[in-house]
Amino acid sequence: MDVSNQQLLLKRVVNVKAIVTPVWKDEMQQHLQTQINQLDQQFQQMDMQGQRAIAEIQKQSVQPPGPQTAQQVENIQLQINEKKSELLEQKNQLLQNLQQVQILELDQEVNQFQIEGFFRVEIGENLISKMQVEILMRDGVVEEIRGDI
Repeated sequence: MDVSNQQLLLKRVVNVKAIVTPVWKDEMQQHLQTQINQLDQQFQQMDMQGQRAIAEIQKQSVQPPGPQTAQQVENIQLQINEKKSELLEQKNQLLQNLQQVQILELDQEVNQFQIEGFFRVEIGENLISKMQVEILMRDGVVEEIRGDI
């Protein structure tokens, strides 16, 4: 049996790193600030929708409101508060990320994201080294490919 020509196509995760530059820092800060602003808008919308829903229930209920109406209002308020807590948690995480970006030093390498890619492996090749590939970018341009392609 001839094994010299056997190949296998596999998939691997490739880490993409960025070199911190003034342009990269500005873009990241703008991106994070946009996300924070969107969360603030969602927070306000959630508040207004909740108040409208509660007002509608109170408007449709008999006067004085009974225990069923009070329970509906309480359930809506709980749902609103739960969603607000989630949004605040997300906002706090984004604020922490923003703070971390601000203190990064120029020319430092940071993990940006991961992508999947395919590669061929043959008998006798080191699979571990073929799995350890990363891409280094500077302002979105590939500067280096590290590892056994």
